[in-house]
Formats: sequence, structure tokens, C-alpha cells
Amino acid sequence: MITTAVVESSAGRTRSGLGRALDIVNIIAERAPETLGVSTIARELGLPKAVAHRILKELVADNFLTFNEETKRYRLGTGALAVGLAALRALDVPDIARRYLVRLVRDSGETATLSVRQGWSRVYIDQVLSPHEVRMSVSLGTSHALHSGSSSKAILAALPDAEVDDYLGHHPLDAVTPATITSTAKLRAELARVRRQGYAVSMGERQNGAGSVAAVVRYATGQVFGSISLCGPQNRFTPEVCAAHGALVAAAAAEISAELGFRPPAQRAAGRTGQEQNWGGGTGE
Repeated sequence: MITTAVVESSAGRTRSGLGRALDIVNIIAERAPETLGVSTIARELGLPKAVAHRILKELVADNFLTFNEETKRYRLGTGALAVGLAALRALDVPDIARRYLVRLVRDSGETATLSVRQGWSRVYIDQVLSPHEVRMSVSLGTSHALHSGSSSKAILAALPDAEVDDYLGHHPLDAVTPATITSTAKLRAELARVRRQGYAVSMGERQNGAGSVAAVVRYATGQVFGSISLCGPQNRFTPEVCAAHGALVAAAAAEISAELGFRPPAQRAAGRTGQEQNWGGGTGE
């Protein structure tokens, strides 16, 4: 078993044996399917090699890791798989997202929605209505293409380039409203803008008179679950309001994704660097 004795780092920050073991499991998980040797693990986590080796041996004994005698490298084992699968079974994304939708409505006054990606479309699965008398609502269970509306564009922009190319090459960009983007070149430019700013904006692209902003929600693996949005009458979605609501939605989507286990690559890299330094070791859109 892994001990939980507290060890003092060279920077004065304490770290338990269990905490260090979890750091090792996490770094191997983050780098999968790449396998790692003890020297790399010790260096990147700021651990003495002997300490890293001792923890690795215990993790192998508990089946959390497996060790390849030929390559002298480690990867996740059946114990980690069992824990991961149990965690996935326990996840209820709509339940997790619900309180963020409530918060978004409270902070913005507009309707908040949750959509899930289903192949080359997305489906509304939850909403929290605006308190305004004049407001937008969505029809839950309805399916929509990935090129029209902010909820759709947030999902499409988050897909790998190869999947975006596949969508654009095999799906007509039909006009849902006069404002729908039907040009491949214009849609590519719009998706690049979504990626840069972290949220999508739509002004009547899927529903006449509706304005909305949306951001992507990801699983722990980085794959796209879907998106959340704020939507309302277009005349309330001025450029300034879109920027403010977009920031709210992007932050909420990031928090939901974090609860699902997702960590952006830059955050993972920063985390490893920090460890080395700190402890030495109508209808909406």
C-alpha cells in the first residue's frame, strides 16, 4: 500500500506520499498512450529518482501501473482503468451542468441551454428559462446542424481539423435563416474566430430575431460533449453584451469541463512546471 507520510520539499511546501503517487498517476495518464520511464517522471515532477522509483513500484504492485521490462517504461494498469470506468459511470453531465445554467441565468438574465453533440448534429437536452417576460426558449430533443447558431458553431470549432474538413466536405451548408453562414470560406473564418475568443456568437443564424453566445463542453479525454449557451431577443445582444455574456459562458463551460475531468494541454504543462518550481518534486440559437 502507498503510505501517506508527509514529506517536506526543498521549497518548503509539504507533499504527502499519496499526493506524490497521484501526481505520478496523473502525469502518466496525461501523456498516454506514450509510456514514461522513471527518470522522465522524476525530472518532470521534481522528485528524487529513488523516491519516484519507490512509488512506481508500489503502484505497479497495486495494478495501477504496469511496467515493461524490455523498455523500462510505465503505463496505466487495470487498477487505474477500473477507477476510471467507475468515475465515467458516475458522471451525469446534465446534472453537473444544471447548476451552471442556473448561475448563467442569474448573472445574465437570459435563457441558458445545454446541447449534446450527436454525430454531425447537436440536440438540446436542457434549459433554464430567463425571468424576463420577453425571452427565448428551446424545444428539447430537437436536432440541429453544426453550422448554424452559436451552440452548433461552438461544437464545430472545437473538433479536430480533420473532422471539420469532413463536415464541410460532406454536408451542405443549408440556409436556415437569411443570416446563416453558407459559404465554406466564411464559415472557416468564423470557426477560427470562435477558437481565438473561446466562444461563438450568433445573430439570427438559426432563428430569426434571436441572439446567442455559446462555448464548448469537453469530456476528460478532450472529446466534445456539446455546448452551453445564453440566448435571448437579438436586440438585447449588443456587441458589448455579447462580449460580457460570452465571457460568462466560456467560464462556465470550462468549469463544467473541469468537473468532467478535462484539463487543457497548456494547463497540464503549467501544472508540471509549477510542481517543479513549487515543491521540488422564441427559440434560441
